[in-house]
Amino acid sequence: MNLWTGAKELLFPIKCPFCQKILDRPEDLVCPDCQNKLPWLAGKAAERKVDFADGCFSPLAYRDRVPEAVRRYKFARVKAYGRPFGLLAAQCVRDHLPQRPDVVTWVPLSRRRLRERGFDQAELMARAAGEALDLPAAPMLEKVRHTGAQSDLEDERERRANVRGAYTLLPGAEPAGKRLLLVDDVVTTGSTLGECARALLLGGADRIWCLTLAQARGTGEDRKN
Repeated sequence: MNLWTGAKELLFPIKCPFCQKILDRPEDLVCPDCQNKLPWLAGKAAERKVDFADGCFSPLAYRDRVPEAVRRYKFARVKAYGRPFGLLAAQCVRDHLPQRPDVVTWVPLSRRRLRERGFDQAELMARAAGEALDLPAAPMLEKVRHTGAQSDLEDERERRANVRGAYTLLPGAEPAGKRLLLVDDVVTTGSTLGECARALLLGGADRIWCLTLAQARGTGEDRKN
C-alpha cells in the first residue's frame, strides 16, 4: 500500500455497500455479517429467462438489505458501489455462464436521466465486471426515447409497452457475430433487458446473456428509474 492509498483509506474508509459498516479489509466486497445474511442465490435460483436472451444470471435476490443498497447507489449517487456490485455479478458469471462472452455491454440510461444522475449505474457495473473477467467492455446501445419509470408499472404488458422501441444500436457498434454479456442492476419482469437483447440480435449478435446484481420477482421494483 502506498502513502496516498493509505491516506485515502484513513480519510474515506471503505464501507460495505449493503450495511455501510467500515470494512476491516478494504479488498473485501461485503462485510462478514452481510456475507452471511444477504439473500444469495445459488443453482437454478440464480437463473431466469429473458426474452431474446440465452439466460439471465443474478447473485442476489432483491430483498432484505439489497433494495436500499441499490437505491443508495442510484439515487444517493454513491458511485463507489459500482465496483463491488460489478465484481459480485462477475463471480456469478463464473459459476453459471456456459460459454465465455466476447464483450461486456450494458443497458444505457436515456440522455435526460444520465444528466440528472451524472453517471450510468449499469455502465460502472459492466466495466468492473469486464475487468474482473478479463473481457472488454463497450457501449452497444443507446436509449433513444425517454420512458417513465418501470417501477411505476405493475402490469408486465405495460412494462413491455413502456420500453418497446426505446433502445437501438449505437452508431458504430459492432455486435455482429459476438457473444455478449448484457449488464443491468436489477431484473424484474425482464422487459428492459429483453428489449435491449432484441436490438442486439437485430444487430447480428451471436448470443446474449444477461447479468444483474439482483432479481426481483413480483415486487414491483425495477431498474432505470
